[in-house]
Amino acid sequence: MITTPDAAELDRIPALRKSDRMPVLFIGHGSPMNAINDNEYRRSWQALGAQFGTEQARPQLILCISAHWLTEGWWLTAMQQPKTIHDFGGFPQELFDEQYRAPGDPLAARAISLMVRQRLSAPLGLDTSAWGLDHSAWSVLKPMFPAADIPVIQLSMDYGRGPEDHYALAKQLKPLRERGVLIVASGNIVHNLRQMQRGAAGNQAYDWALEFDQTMGGYLQQGNLDALQHFQKLGALARMAQPSHEHFLPLLYAAGAADAREPMRFFNTSFEAGSISMRSVVWG
Repeated sequence: MITTPDAAELDRIPALRKSDRMPVLFIGHGSPMNAINDNEYRRSWQALGAQFGTEQARPQLILCISAHWLTEGWWLTAMQQPKTIHDFGGFPQELFDEQYRAPGDPLAARAISLMVRQRLSAPLGLDTSAWGLDHSAWSVLKPMFPAADIPVIQLSMDYGRGPEDHYALAKQLKPLRERGVLIVASGNIVHNLRQMQRGAAGNQAYDWALEFDQTMGGYLQQGNLDALQHFQKLGALARMAQPSHEHFLPLLYAAGAADAREPMRFFNTSFEAGSISMRSVVWG
Protein backbone atom coordinates (compact mmCIF):
# COMPACT_ATOMS: atom_id res chain seq x y z
CA MET A 1 0.00 0.00 0.00
CA ILE A 2 1.28 3.46 -0.93
CA THR A 3 0.63 6.18 1.62
CA THR A 4 1.09 9.92 1.64
CA PRO A 5 4.12 11.38 3.46
CA ASP A 6 3.16 13.05 6.71
CA ALA A 7 4.20 16.55 7.75
CA ALA A 8 7.02 15.29 9.98
CA GLU A 9 8.66 13.54 7.04
CA LEU A 10 8.38 16.63 4.89
CA ASP A 11 9.92 18.73 7.67
CA ARG A 12 13.05 16.63 7.25
CA ILE A 13 13.59 18.12 3.78
CA PRO A 14 15.69 21.17 4.75
CA ALA A 15 16.10 22.31 1.15
CA LEU A 16 12.39 23.06 0.83
CA ARG A 17 10.49 25.50 3.05
CA LYS A 18 6.76 25.41 3.66
CA SER A 19 4.85 27.54 1.16
CA ASP A 20 1.46 28.24 -0.29
CA ARG A 21 0.41 25.39 -2.54
CA MET A 22 2.09 25.63 -5.94
CA PRO A 23 0.21 24.89 -9.17
CA VAL A 24 0.77 21.81 -11.34
CA LEU A 25 1.39 22.23 -15.05
CA PHE A 26 1.04 19.85 -17.98
CA ILE A 27 2.59 21.44 -21.06
CA GLY A 28 2.10 20.17 -24.59
CA HIS A 29 5.55 20.92 -25.96
CA GLY A 30 5.35 19.79 -29.60
CA SER A 31 8.19 20.69 -31.95
CA PRO A 32 11.55 21.76 -30.46
CA MET A 33 11.29 24.83 -32.71
CA ASN A 34 8.62 26.20 -30.38
CA ALA A 35 11.50 27.07 -28.04
CA ILE A 36 12.77 29.76 -30.42
CA ASN A 37 9.90 30.58 -32.80
CA ASP A 38 7.75 33.57 -31.93
CA ASN A 39 4.42 31.76 -32.01
CA GLU A 40 1.31 31.28 -29.90
CA TYR A 41 2.84 28.42 -27.93
CA ARG A 42 6.03 30.18 -26.91
CA ARG A 43 4.10 33.36 -26.06
CA SER A 44 1.70 31.39 -23.86
CA TRP A 45 4.66 29.87 -21.97
CA GLN A 46 6.12 33.34 -21.47
CA ALA A 47 2.79 34.60 -20.13
CA LEU A 48 2.47 31.61 -17.82
CA GLY A 49 5.94 32.19 -16.41
CA ALA A 50 5.11 35.84 -15.73
CA GLN A 51 2.44 34.68 -13.27
CA PHE A 52 5.24 33.45 -11.00
CA GLY A 53 6.98 36.81 -10.94
CA THR A 54 6.15 37.82 -7.35
CA GLU A 55 8.19 36.65 -4.40
CA GLN A 56 5.22 34.78 -2.95
CA ALA A 57 4.45 33.00 -6.24
CA ARG A 58 8.04 32.21 -7.16
CA PRO A 59 8.89 28.48 -6.95
CA GLN A 60 11.78 27.34 -4.76
CA LEU A 61 12.33 24.40 -7.10
CA ILE A 62 11.00 23.08 -10.41
CA LEU A 63 10.46 19.34 -10.74
CA CYS A 64 10.12 18.48 -14.43
CA ILE A 65 8.84 15.20 -15.85
CA SER A 66 9.78 14.86 -19.51
CA ALA A 67 8.53 12.56 -22.25
CA HIS A 68 12.14 12.20 -23.41
CA TRP A 69 13.87 10.61 -20.41
CA LEU A 70 12.88 6.94 -20.37
CA THR A 71 14.83 4.63 -18.09
CA GLU A 72 14.84 1.32 -16.28
CA GLY A 73 13.73 2.33 -12.82
CA TRP A 74 13.07 5.94 -11.85
CA TRP A 75 15.86 8.52 -11.60
CA LEU A 76 16.27 12.12 -10.47
CA THR A 77 18.95 14.46 -11.77
CA ALA A 78 21.18 15.23 -8.79
CA MET A 79 23.99 17.33 -10.21
CA GLN A 80 24.86 20.92 -9.34
CA GLN A 81 24.65 22.06 -12.96
CA PRO A 82 22.46 20.00 -15.32
CA LYS A 83 23.63 20.11 -18.92
CA THR A 84 21.37 21.20 -21.77
CA ILE A 85 20.62 18.15 -23.92
CA HIS A 86 19.85 18.59 -27.63
CA ASP A 87 18.09 15.28 -28.16
CA PHE A 88 16.88 15.84 -31.72
CA GLY A 89 18.19 16.02 -35.26
CA GLY A 90 17.54 17.83 -38.53
CA PHE A 91 16.91 21.26 -37.01
CA PRO A 92 18.72 24.59 -37.57
CA GLN A 93 22.00 25.28 -35.77
CA GLU A 94 20.23 28.07 -33.89
CA LEU A 95 18.30 25.45 -31.95
CA PHE A 96 21.45 23.45 -31.12
CA ASP A 97 23.03 26.65 -29.81
CA GLU A 98 20.31 27.05 -27.19
CA GLN A 99 21.45 26.61 -23.59
CA TYR A 100 19.46 26.63 -20.35
CA ARG A 101 21.83 27.01 -17.43
CA ALA A 102 19.46 26.63 -14.50
CA PRO A 103 21.18 25.11 -11.45
CA GLY A 104 20.30 21.72 -10.04
CA ASP A 105 19.64 20.95 -6.38
CA PRO A 106 21.35 17.74 -5.24
CA LEU A 107 20.13 18.09 -1.64
CA ALA A 108 16.51 18.39 -2.67
CA ALA A 109 16.89 15.51 -5.14
CA ARG A 110 18.26 13.28 -2.37
CA ALA A 111 15.47 14.29 0.00
CA ILE A 112 12.76 13.63 -2.60
CA SER A 113 14.33 10.27 -3.37
CA LEU A 114 14.25 9.29 0.30
CA MET A 115 10.67 10.52 0.69
CA VAL A 116 9.43 8.30 -2.14
CA ARG A 117 11.82 5.39 -1.57
CA GLN A 118 9.89 4.17 1.47
CA ARG A 119 6.68 3.79 -0.54
CA LEU A 120 7.73 2.17 -3.80
CA SER A 121 9.24 -1.19 -4.57
CA ALA A 122 11.55 0.65 -6.98
CA PRO A 123 13.35 3.60 -5.32
CA LEU A 124 14.27 6.78 -7.14
CA GLY A 125 17.92 6.66 -8.18
CA LEU A 126 20.16 9.73 -8.24
CA ASP A 127 21.88 10.62 -11.50
CA THR A 128 24.93 12.83 -11.00
CA SER A 129 26.33 12.93 -14.53
CA ALA A 130 24.53 10.98 -17.28
CA TRP A 131 21.51 13.16 -18.03
CA GLY A 132 20.56 16.81 -17.59
CA LEU A 133 17.65 18.79 -19.06
CA ASP A 134 16.36 17.45 -22.37
CA HIS A 135 14.40 19.49 -24.90
CA SER A 136 11.04 18.48 -23.48
CA ALA A 137 12.13 20.28 -20.30
CA TRP A 138 14.25 23.26 -21.37
CA SER A 139 12.20 24.15 -24.46
CA VAL A 140 9.27 25.12 -22.22
CA LEU A 141 11.18 26.23 -19.11
CA LYS A 142 13.39 28.73 -20.93
CA PRO A 143 10.45 30.82 -22.23
CA MET A 144 8.73 30.54 -18.84
CA PHE A 145 11.77 31.32 -16.66
CA PRO A 146 14.39 32.92 -18.93
CA ALA A 147 16.60 34.03 -16.05
CA ALA A 148 17.33 30.34 -15.31
CA ASP A 149 17.74 31.20 -11.63
CA ILE A 150 15.32 28.62 -10.17
CA PRO A 151 16.84 25.16 -9.53
CA VAL A 152 15.50 22.40 -11.77
CA ILE A 153 15.41 18.66 -11.12
CA GLN A 154 14.25 16.27 -13.83
CA LEU A 155 12.50 12.99 -13.04
CA SER A 156 12.80 10.09 -15.48
CA MET A 157 10.02 7.63 -16.30
CA ASP A 158 10.44 3.87 -15.97
CA TYR A 159 9.10 2.81 -19.36
CA GLY A 160 8.83 -0.79 -18.26
CA ARG A 161 6.13 0.06 -15.73
CA GLY A 162 2.42 0.34 -16.47
CA PRO A 163 0.48 3.63 -16.49
CA GLU A 164 -1.00 2.87 -13.07
CA ASP A 165 2.50 2.76 -11.55
CA HIS A 166 3.38 6.17 -12.97
CA TYR A 167 0.12 7.59 -11.65
CA ALA A 168 0.75 6.07 -8.20
CA LEU A 169 4.24 7.55 -8.03
CA ALA A 170 2.86 10.95 -9.02
CA LYS A 171 0.52 10.93 -6.04
CA GLN A 172 3.58 10.74 -3.79
CA LEU A 173 4.86 13.98 -5.29
CA LYS A 174 1.73 15.96 -4.39
CA PRO A 175 2.94 17.13 -0.93
CA LEU A 176 5.95 18.78 -2.58
CA ARG A 177 3.59 21.43 -3.90
CA GLU A 178 3.35 22.79 -0.35
CA ARG A 179 7.15 23.06 -0.21
CA GLY A 180 7.54 25.55 -3.03
CA VAL A 181 7.93 22.91 -5.75
CA LEU A 182 6.41 23.67 -9.14
CA ILE A 183 5.68 20.39 -10.94
CA VAL A 184 5.96 20.76 -14.71
CA ALA A 185 5.10 17.70 -16.82
CA SER A 186 5.92 18.02 -20.51
CA GLY A 187 4.52 15.75 -23.21
CA ASN A 188 1.57 15.68 -25.64
CA ILE A 189 -1.88 14.14 -25.24
CA VAL A 190 -1.82 13.09 -28.90
CA HIS A 191 1.59 12.36 -30.43
CA ASN A 192 1.87 10.44 -33.69
CA LEU A 193 4.85 11.61 -35.75
CA ARG A 194 4.21 9.09 -38.53
CA GLN A 195 0.88 10.74 -39.35
CA MET A 196 2.08 14.35 -39.34
CA GLN A 197 0.74 16.65 -42.06
CA ARG A 198 3.19 19.46 -42.68
CA GLY A 199 1.45 22.79 -43.02
CA ALA A 200 -1.79 21.73 -41.34
CA ALA A 201 -3.44 24.60 -39.49
CA GLY A 202 -3.86 24.51 -35.72
CA ASN A 203 -7.59 23.80 -36.05
CA GLN A 204 -7.00 20.88 -38.42
CA ALA A 205 -6.52 17.37 -37.06
CA TYR A 206 -7.38 13.78 -37.89
CA ASP A 207 -10.74 12.58 -36.59
CA TRP A 208 -9.03 9.99 -34.36
CA ALA A 209 -6.71 12.67 -32.96
CA LEU A 210 -9.62 14.95 -32.14
CA GLU A 211 -11.58 12.11 -30.56
CA PHE A 212 -8.77 11.03 -28.28
CA ASP A 213 -7.86 14.60 -27.31
CA GLN A 214 -11.49 15.45 -26.54
CA THR A 215 -11.99 12.25 -24.56
CA MET A 216 -9.00 13.00 -22.35
CA GLY A 217 -10.07 16.64 -22.13
CA GLY A 218 -13.47 15.46 -20.93
CA TYR A 219 -11.92 13.38 -18.15
CA LEU A 220 -9.89 16.40 -17.08
CA GLN A 221 -12.87 18.76 -17.09
CA GLN A 222 -14.96 16.28 -15.09
CA GLY A 223 -12.18 15.84 -12.53
CA ASN A 224 -12.12 12.13 -13.43
CA LEU A 225 -8.35 12.02 -13.18
CA ASP A 226 -8.18 8.34 -12.28
CA ALA A 227 -9.62 7.47 -15.71
CA LEU A 228 -6.54 8.86 -17.47
CA GLN A 229 -4.39 5.90 -16.40
CA HIS A 230 -6.71 3.56 -18.29
CA PHE A 231 -6.29 5.30 -21.66
CA GLN A 232 -5.08 2.09 -23.31
CA LYS A 233 -8.55 0.57 -22.87
CA LEU A 234 -9.55 2.75 -25.82
CA GLY A 235 -7.77 0.20 -27.99
CA ALA A 236 -7.08 1.19 -31.58
CA LEU A 237 -7.92 4.83 -30.86
CA ALA A 238 -5.26 4.99 -28.14
CA ARG A 239 -2.71 3.23 -30.36
CA MET A 240 -3.24 5.79 -33.14
CA ALA A 241 -3.05 8.73 -30.73
CA GLN A 242 -0.06 7.34 -28.81
CA PRO A 243 1.85 4.67 -30.80
CA SER A 244 4.48 4.47 -28.05
CA HIS A 245 2.70 6.47 -25.26
CA GLU A 246 5.81 8.07 -23.67
CA HIS A 247 4.34 11.49 -24.52
CA PHE A 248 1.13 10.64 -22.67
CA LEU A 249 2.76 9.48 -19.44
CA PRO A 250 3.73 13.01 -18.24
CA LEU A 251 0.01 13.82 -18.12
CA LEU A 252 -0.37 11.08 -15.51
CA TYR A 253 2.33 12.71 -13.37
CA ALA A 254 0.60 16.08 -13.51
CA ALA A 255 -2.83 14.58 -12.83
CA GLY A 256 -1.52 12.42 -9.99
CA ALA A 257 -0.02 15.48 -8.29
CA ALA A 258 -3.24 17.45 -8.75
CA ASP A 259 -6.48 17.42 -6.79
CA ALA A 260 -9.60 16.67 -8.80
CA ARG A 261 -11.49 19.35 -6.86
CA GLU A 262 -9.08 22.21 -7.44
CA PRO A 263 -9.50 24.76 -10.25
CA MET A 264 -8.26 23.61 -13.64
CA ARG A 265 -7.96 25.39 -16.97
CA PHE A 266 -6.82 24.52 -20.47
CA PHE A 267 -4.67 26.54 -22.84
CA ASN A 268 -3.09 25.86 -26.24
CA THR A 269 -5.93 23.57 -27.27
CA SER A 270 -4.83 23.45 -30.94
CA PHE A 271 -2.87 20.86 -32.93
CA GLU A 272 0.50 20.82 -34.65
CA ALA A 273 0.67 19.06 -38.04
CA GLY A 274 -2.70 17.40 -37.51
CA SER A 275 -1.42 14.68 -35.18
CA ILE A 276 0.19 16.45 -32.19
CA SER A 277 -2.15 17.85 -29.56
CA MET A 278 -0.79 20.92 -27.83
CA ARG A 279 -3.50 20.90 -25.17
CA SER A 280 -2.01 22.09 -21.90
CA VAL A 281 -3.42 22.18 -18.37
CA VAL A 282 -2.94 24.25 -15.22
CA TRP A 283 -4.22 23.06 -11.85
CA GLY A 284 -4.35 25.44 -8.91
